[in-house]
Amino acid sequence: MRKITIETGVGIFIVAGLICLAYLSVKLGDVDLFGTKHYTVRAHFANVSGLREGAIVEVAGVTVGKVGNIRLDDYEALVELFINPGVKLQEDSIASIRTEGIIGDKYIKIKPGGASEYIKADGEITETESAIELEELIGKYIFEKEKP
Repeated sequence: MRKITIETGVGIFIVAGLICLAYLSVKLGDVDLFGTKHYTVRAHFANVSGLREGAIVEVAGVTVGKVGNIRLDDYEALVELFINPGVKLQEDSIASIRTEGIIGDKYIKIKPGGASEYIKADGEITETESAIELEELIGKYIFEKEKP
């Protein structure tokens, strides 16, 4: 019976380490290797300040998708949302941009509506609430206090 040499053991250890590193890189980088199925829903916002592609989309505190492409469309921000296939959104759902904590990342929160019809793939959420800019609120508060 052959003994495993030190060189072979080190080689196996390095290969196992590289496999673990690749797995962690894919998981932590949120890379979609196998093309997970989703459907796309669009939403127009007046202001998406701080929202980034890849941000989460939540319904009732549960992650149901992520933000895809963000681009300018007729002086409004057009946001594509990639929604998991098992989630159905009512036509009167409301999408709002929220912040995790006081200075956390921005994400999209969807409040379900009560309509019996659902948004189809490539549909649009018509009711939206834009991001609240903390700097503007603080500025208004400070400068309104200074008035005699």
